[in-house]
Amino acid sequence: MSTTALLFEQLPDRSVRCQLCRHRCLIANGKRGICRIRENADGLLISLVDDLIVAEQIDPVEKKPLFHLLPGSRSYSVAAVGCNFRCLHCQNASIAQYDNPGGGTLPGHRLPPREAVRHALAGGCRSLAYTYTEPTVWFEYALATARLAAEAGLYNIFVTNGYITPEALEMLAPVLHAANIDLKGFTKEFYRRICGAQLPEVLDCIRDYHRRNIWLELTTLVIPGENDDQHQLDGIARFIADELGPDTPWHVSRFFPCHRMEDHPPTPLASLERALEAGDRAGLRYVYEGNVAAGREQTLCPSCGALVVGRSGYTITSLNLQHGRCGSCGQTLAGIWE
Repeated sequence: MSTTALLFEQLPDRSVRCQLCRHRCLIANGKRGICRIRENADGLLISLVDDLIVAEQIDPVEKKPLFHLLPGSRSYSVAAVGCNFRCLHCQNASIAQYDNPGGGTLPGHRLPPREAVRHALAGGCRSLAYTYTEPTVWFEYALATARLAAEAGLYNIFVTNGYITPEALEMLAPVLHAANIDLKGFTKEFYRRICGAQLPEVLDCIRDYHRRNIWLELTTLVIPGENDDQHQLDGIARFIADELGPDTPWHVSRFFPCHRMEDHPPTPLASLERALEAGDRAGLRYVYEGNVAAGREQTLCPSCGALVVGRSGYTITSLNLQHGRCGSCGQTLAGIWE
């Protein structure tokens, strides 16, 4: 199944220029873009996804990870195939980097946007998350679903690599409440070699989300020998503090060997500690560890130091919040709490 894509330019030779992500692929007739799911059909760009979903489940919102959005709530999570990056360490490569050069229907089952919203409400969810692969490349489905979800009183979340164009984000922003963006490294060489993308474009995209007042939390998977040097960790921390503000949460997560980086060891805990120290030096108020047992995962009041949100994995163990304020001193905490 397919649907006419949004955001593309038709060119005289029947090629098209996709304007959805920052690759801005020039696609010849009969060919597909980098994402493999947007195809030029005789001068018309089509999305092969339509409403084919390869994953749906109810997750704790903490799994996204989002620690400052409705702690303890559930998020209905959906994904279609496709991604515009080719990360060597992709944890969901079988669906994110799916390629079907022979053509034919993409894998998945039909879940129309209205049904996705109905499932979310029936499951007692407070939000709907577009996640697991890259939601930017199945934009038409995500946008249609997000509009219906917002009408139903649900929050919408993008878990993304941060490569959407300003034009696409302008369409989505009115119904997008929060995003977790991967800031995967902090050198052009890392992004080119490991991800197949451009660091300046990612940074500009993050700034664009921030300008539109979408709640942001950033995640960095710390990979030994690739992005765990002090220059990159300090650079990410300073970028967050200077460009987004010290109230922006930063999640630093432990890497485990997978996909085309099985020759890399798991992240030493010392590397995560360097990342935490980089965040602290930059003045970030909320730096969290991921994929680590008993790591730094508690939210403390930046004013009095009291425990505001206690966590154990994805479970909320204590909640000392009153209308977005610290229950001990009354300090307002950044986030979406109600």
